[in-house]
Amino acid sequence: MNIDGLRGKLHPNRDLADLTWLRVGGPADYLFQPADIDDLAYLLRNLDPSVPVFPMGVGSNLIVRDGGLRALVIRLGRGFNTIEVKGDTVVAGAAALDAHVARKAADAGIDLTFLRTIPGSIGGAVRMNAGCYGSYVADVFQSATVVLRSGEVVTLTGEDLNFIYRQSTVPEGAVLVSAILRGPAGDPAVLHARMEEQLEKRDATQPTKDRSAGSTFRNPAGFSSTGQADDVHDLKAWKVIDDAGMRGARLGGAQMSEKHSNFLINTGGASAADLEGLGEEVRKEVYANSGIALEWEIMRVGDPLSR
Repeated sequence: MNIDGLRGKLHPNRDLADLTWLRVGGPADYLFQPADIDDLAYLLRNLDPSVPVFPMGVGSNLIVRDGGLRALVIRLGRGFNTIEVKGDTVVAGAAALDAHVARKAADAGIDLTFLRTIPGSIGGAVRMNAGCYGSYVADVFQSATVVLRSGEVVTLTGEDLNFIYRQSTVPEGAVLVSAILRGPAGDPAVLHARMEEQLEKRDATQPTKDRSAGSTFRNPAGFSSTGQADDVHDLKAWKVIDDAGMRGARLGGAQMSEKHSNFLINTGGASAADLEGLGEEVRKEVYANSGIALEWEIMRVGDPLSR
């Protein structure tokens, strides 16, 4: 692929394993890191329409299969991670980490605290309608700036994105570059204290020291944990996995965490096939035990390794 005039970095046959939290996966045909939004729009305008485009965040919610990805992967970096407070809104670049956005918002007295413990960046959070403690991106979302596959730069509203539990409808091949979020007002000290409590609870209940990709499966109930003492656990993914006897289950270097059974971890040397295979085994056992068909929350992309 040869497109003159690009200012960003274009890498052919770029291995993706080191760009994902699970540290697995084969190479992409190309990886592009645009210099800015104009550079990104220029690339997409001039790219052969037959070339698939895959926007990739920080790889926190992703399994790239061992055979790699037949696509141009676009990964946003510096220039796309700014966080700016404007009145009661926060304008965040798609590459800004969720945790950083939550802290910067709290400094300004804006309550986006639910983002503090969500792994990943704002682009992925919008795409997945990320949520925690009963709050979701959809609740605070105002608009997003997106570069379409054609190279056109547009603004999308929540109505355009059709948010539902753990999903939105970002147009195919489009790259989300920034979002505007509006949260309720709060006292900065109170907001920061709440986030510290959330972190302590997360570290006590989740395998934060292990290589994972966050929650593996969506909650069958169709909503996130509220974090409240009276929260109902009957239809939480971890509960139905426990009931099926799959806490701690292993396949190769992959394991369902003993600490939190809805976390799929790479214990060392796991392949993408190990991780996805174990996840599918969990789905099979849960369905056999309860009749519930768990849906993946982790995105799986690319080709399996040919034998």
